Amino acid sequence: MFQSLIRGIANDTADDLMGRMLKDEYTENLFGLITAAQKLTVRAIIEACMRGESGEVLSRSLGSPNVQSLWNKLYLNPTQLFSLPTKDEFAVDTQVTIGKNAVKPLKLSMPIMITGMSYGASLSLNAKVALAKGASLAGISTNTGEAPVTNEERKAATLLIGQYNRYRSLCTVEQLSQLDAIEVQLGQGAWGGAMVGSIKPENIGDHMRESWHLGENKPANRGSRFEEANTSKEIIDLVNKLKKDYEVPVGIKIAASHFIEKELDIVMQTNADFITIDGAEGGTAGSPPTLQDDMGLPTLYAVSRAAKYLEQNGVKDKYDIILAGGLSTPGHFLKALALGASAVYIGSIALIAMIQAQAVKATPNEPAPQLVLYDGKLTDELDVELGAKTLSNFLNSCNEEMKLALVAMGKTGFSQLSRADLVTVHKDLSDCLGIGYAGYPSN
Repeated sequence: MFQSLIRGIANDTADDLMGRMLKDEYTENLFGLITAAQKLTVRAIIEACMRGESGEVLSRSLGSPNVQSLWNKLYLNPTQLFSLPTKDEFAVDTQVTIGKNAVKPLKLSMPIMITGMSYGASLSLNAKVALAKGASLAGISTNTGEAPVTNEERKAATLLIGQYNRYRSLCTVEQLSQLDAIEVQLGQGAWGGAMVGSIKPENIGDHMRESWHLGENKPANRGSRFEEANTSKEIIDLVNKLKKDYEVPVGIKIAASHFIEKELDIVMQTNADFITIDGAEGGTAGSPPTLQDDMGLPTLYAVSRAAKYLEQNGVKDKYDIILAGGLSTPGHFLKALALGASAVYIGSIALIAMIQAQAVKATPNEPAPQLVLYDGKLTDELDVELGAKTLSNFLNSCNEEMKLALVAMGKTGFSQLSRADLVTVHKDLSDCLGIGYAGYPSN
């Protein structure tokens, strides 16, 4: 009886709504919300409401939904007759070396690395330790991000890259000497390049304050430039001094832009071992939507142009390219390597893999990132060991799939990949990337 009553009310309500939607003028019709959303997009409407509520700059996590790197338009080329596939996957060597000219090069089990996500400015200490442990289980490196080396992360990480950064949180001999590679952080894709930033004192806990060496009630401030490097020449000198003073690989991280060749002209005047290029689709714990959506250069175009330019200048073998920015699948990784990268950085997808078995602790009441963000409400709920295991599983799964692809292409190592191993169904991509077009015969 009660169910029949509820059904009757629901049916009458639905009939009334449908009738109004089909008959009322647009000015009185709820369907107007649909057409408005199609014109403006739901995202723009929601963000307009957020701006109207706060009157402040928005901070959006995980990066831009404006993805223009058309990795799905590229295909890898298998071989069967004129050139045979590799006999089996056991013949494939997945190890890569970053900074082969360094006294102590960085040796990885696979060409995947955990990107810079900083303790305090981005992630919780538990999340950083879980990332470090997962990376170590898989035989790859993790990265401090724009934060100092903590005892906890250093202990958990077999291979640790540290960012010499504009917060000045990792720039002392004591800190730098603990690293397996040094990355001079000049910009970030999701921040539109090099941007000022500040962490308010009330958002800094005791452990972070101590590890960052911040005074009581003092903020953590980031400039758009290094205090000691206000010219291109001074940046060159800074990189070369780090290279001279330390035996580990030294690299430069830049946000990709249409000026990438001009930026590389400066990089090529340094003795750096690697160049990290962060495309516009890169992730972040939070940055303004305009910097994410409307600035930079998409990752796909960035790696192609950078690799071509280094080759044209005869320094392809001097600098390893580490590519970052929205890469999330084994297919993405392989295509990036074929276009000229030596390895790839992953961030957002690594976090998803790390919390995949634990997201239910947050949802549906809170978004899953609350488990890993520094100021997240559920950081204490993160199971570090489980997160490390699922991240390691993800990395190993990706590596095994990439090995199978190499077998199909007749390769025995990632260094054998080149543009000749790619084809595209997109004519413009064929022209700008210098790869085959699916509509024409191969050369």
